[in-house]
Amino acid sequence: MADNVVTGGGDTLVPSGAPAAEIDEPRRGTSWARYALGKAGGALVSLLMVIVLGFFAFRILPGDPVRSLTHGRRVSVDQLEAIRRELGLDQPLPSQFWRYLTDLLRGDLGYSYTNNEDVSQLILERMGPTLLLTGTAFAMSLALGLWLGQRAAWRRGSLFDRVHTGIALTLWSVPTFWFGLLLLLLFAGTLHWFPTGGMVTAGTRLEGIAYVLDVAHHLVLPAITMAAVVYAQYLLVMRASLLEEMTADYLVTARAKGLNEDRVRRVHAVPNALLPTVTLIFLAIGGLISGGVSVETVFSWPGLGYLTFQALSAPDFPVLQGTFVVFSAIVIAMNFIADLVYRVLDPRLRTA
Repeated sequence: MADNVVTGGGDTLVPSGAPAAEIDEPRRGTSWARYALGKAGGALVSLLMVIVLGFFAFRILPGDPVRSLTHGRRVSVDQLEAIRRELGLDQPLPSQFWRYLTDLLRGDLGYSYTNNEDVSQLILERMGPTLLLTGTAFAMSLALGLWLGQRAAWRRGSLFDRVHTGIALTLWSVPTFWFGLLLLLLFAGTLHWFPTGGMVTAGTRLEGIAYVLDVAHHLVLPAITMAAVVYAQYLLVMRASLLEEMTADYLVTARAKGLNEDRVRRVHAVPNALLPTVTLIFLAIGGLISGGVSVETVFSWPGLGYLTFQALSAPDFPVLQGTFVVFSAIVIAMNFIADLVYRVLDPRLRTA
């Protein structure tokens, strides 16, 4: 039997043959570089799967792009075949995929069948309106959801808590497009307070502050529609997280020091309750951009979502593939950033 030796001042007995590293080496977490590279590798694999899925999934959609392009015109079979060859649709699917993949590696997303424009240029043109809409909706939902969530948790069981939690649960379960149609019918169709669609008033050439106000007027309904569902998620997650923190011992200590309830909530409870919300925030950013198809379609907002809807009716394969890759890349990137930020905020992950 191995002899025992006393270490660390005589309090601990360990085998004399144990390696020094097992005795003295503290547990260390995964290095930042290794952690980040692991997450980046997972993100890259996800993006590659998205590229493959996006190409083949759209090929099984009903409809023929050539027939859609020539709809309403008398064309011969030879002319249809010529258009098919010009678009590269006469080639086998593996050949089409290889061409798509090589073009994508060069940054070429293809050429739109219906818009007669480079897909990359189309996406850049529509990115601005989408970012304006989603950015506004995100700011509204984040501010409202986090504020109401902490208030509802701190007043657990009160009328304030029951009313706002009930509204949040209702909005979370309502389909976004259906809620948008209701707002459109009420405030645009009946009350005529807001325009029925678009980003600017048709037939006008406004500049300066008049243009900004016109865009803001068109932005109200779609931004409210998009923010209503997302703010409900923030409220419910923030409320649940804060309720868990309210029973922690450090809050009792803070109160014992003489701090008032408002300071205990703002300085001590809320920062710790925000940890589970961080991932949701970053995922919601990607989800807002990619999930704006229904909102932009209902309000005819000239962004990426509306462009995707128009491409589905053709079907316009290059546009569908391009927007699908962009949407998916944004979601994957936000997920990756969320993992990195969460590691910074939560010390437990740095030692895991």
